[in-house]
Amino acid sequence: MAERPDVERLTAPNPGPMTLAGTNTYVVGRDPAVVIDPGPKDAGHIEAIREVTEARGGIGAVLLTHGHSDHRGAAGALGVAPERPGDGETVAGLRALATPGHAEDHLCFVLDRVCFTGDLVLGEGSSIVPTRELGGSLRDYMRSLRRLAELALELIYPGHGPVVENPPAKLAEYIAHREERHRRLESALERGERSRAALVAEVWDDVPDQLRGAAAVAMQAHLEMLEDDGRLPGDLRD
Repeated sequence: MAERPDVERLTAPNPGPMTLAGTNTYVVGRDPAVVIDPGPKDAGHIEAIREVTEARGGIGAVLLTHGHSDHRGAAGALGVAPERPGDGETVAGLRALATPGHAEDHLCFVLDRVCFTGDLVLGEGSSIVPTRELGGSLRDYMRSLRRLAELALELIYPGHGPVVENPPAKLAEYIAHREERHRRLESALERGERSRAALVAEVWDDVPDQLRGAAAVAMQAHLEMLEDDGRLPGDLRD
């Protein structure tokens, strides 16, 4: 088991189906500390970050896994502009890895065998892959998961949810989950199903009704990958 780094997790109070208990902000190290994902613009959460970082010798750097508002909204209130390291670059011992898929600008940050994964991997459930129009790409997402799987990680600190204690198992689960969805979608299309609503109902049959809208978005990411491969039927209907 990996030795846990000097990390404090603060969870912003924005619970929801996609954010679980809220967005996780991580304060890493000290003298000075690094803040990963300041979270949404919430006064109480910002004050909590200030208190923790002051006790750790101030803020030396602010890093963002991606630009979605629930991860970066509080950045402007901390007095330190966020850094955007390139793929493979290191800030205060944290190595940035380009991991697009959930968002075009998505990064993960690796510290030894520990990884801060933003929305690439969550502590519970699965992450959403948006449509191309919203900056998502299922093909990129799968490549990003496989890139992390090659690292033999021992801990994952996700953007939402609890710490992942067995990263290899979680990453294998995530990859298998998406591949199984894709196989089922392909099978339904090959059988002749063309109704988008029927495809969601069949392939995402385990998703509760309140998340069917998110399932439709997830399906569109799969359809876009089929389109890129020249394998998408041209007669889909709503």
